[in-house]
Amino acid sequence: MAEVRAQVQRDSGRAAVETAQIELRGVSKRFGSLEVLKQLSLRLERGKTTVVIGESGTGKSVLLKHIVVLLRPDEGEVYYRGERIDHLSEMELVRYRQRFGFLFQMGALFDSLTVAENVAFPLHEHTNKSSREIDAIVTEKLSMVGLDGLQSKRPAQISGGQRKRVALARAIALDPEVVLYDEPTTGLDPVRADVINELIRRLQRRIGVTGVVVTHDMTSAYKVGDRIVMLDKGRIIADGPPDDFRTTDDPRVRRFVDGRASPEDLSALDE
Repeated sequence: MAEVRAQVQRDSGRAAVETAQIELRGVSKRFGSLEVLKQLSLRLERGKTTVVIGESGTGKSVLLKHIVVLLRPDEGEVYYRGERIDHLSEMELVRYRQRFGFLFQMGALFDSLTVAENVAFPLHEHTNKSSREIDAIVTEKLSMVGLDGLQSKRPAQISGGQRKRVALARAIALDPEVVLYDEPTTGLDPVRADVINELIRRLQRRIGVTGVVVTHDMTSAYKVGDRIVMLDKGRIIADGPPDDFRTTDDPRVRRFVDGRASPEDLSALDE
């Protein structure tokens, strides 16, 4: 009987690992004397969108870079679908990174390329598809973000919101399993920001991507997140569904979601 229970426990443990798209175990990262992540553990479930919030300098972007191993932990481990990846060589990491799409904060489009050429860039870099196949994929991805017809435009000829959407089309060009969004609504007015939020939700529903969104925008966090994680000084201090953050009585979390300065911040202004 004991052997049966032990086998059930082992099977349950394997199933738990397999359901996690990404897992960080006890990850720490230092830059000189500054410890940015402190023994951070986080499991990200497949097909869900996790929003990471926190004040500037709390380690949010550093966390994103560890997920795709652009940074390697000083301590701890990173897993992708149950396979450890943080110790792999750059060459070995290529096949994993192709499963990720990345929407950069400012879009990071190539100014010298057209919209179509920007979206096609990862397809030329990482596939052997023909020009006809690539053109069809570009049209499909631009249609998904509502911008089919702008293929010949250059980034300077379109609006900031449209540039973000082009960047999102490029991020999903290789049909990634995971999309990382770094401040996707920064610099956009509330209406254009809501368009980006709606696209994030539709991509999750339509192609089942696992999303990780770093943002300071609580309207966005509440709309796109299945789960919200808050970082403070390199540690997770709150983790749960959006409704938990709407009703929290934790003073640190409450100040952030309400956008209120701490007494310490205010007293510093009087010095």
